[in-house]
Amino acid sequence: MNSSDQIPVGAVDELGPGQRKLAFINGRGVVLFNIDGTIHAIDDSCPHQGASVANGHLDGCVLSCPAHGLRFDLRTGCMPGASGLSLTTFPVRAIDGKLFVSLEDSFIQATSHKQPGPPGAPHIWRRHNENQVK
Repeated sequence: MNSSDQIPVGAVDELGPGQRKLAFINGRGVVLFNIDGTIHAIDDSCPHQGASVANGHLDGCVLSCPAHGLRFDLRTGCMPGASGLSLTTFPVRAIDGKLFVSLEDSFIQATSHKQPGPPGAPHIWRRHNENQVK
């Protein structure tokens, strides 16, 4: 990820454990969650019918869509114990006390590393690296 791909979304200390924040990046809603000190970023759109998930019920790492109750693990974007629909997740980095999200990396990886699922299902990607916010 280069610096032009990193979009600032706030300060690290403004998102305490258990809190969430809705940010808009180029007109796209991105929700950030602090789960036990790890920041997760997802697209604010349920893959089922596009409903906002920003205000969904959170149980540990599992977010429920407020429209129809579909559940997604924020760590992976996937539905627990099931294949099929997945939220789009974005890599998050902390640099000098600021949080940065990269939409570009998610798009590139989602289109080049397709995961198994039913035809037409969205593909997700999650970056695993030492730069992830802990």
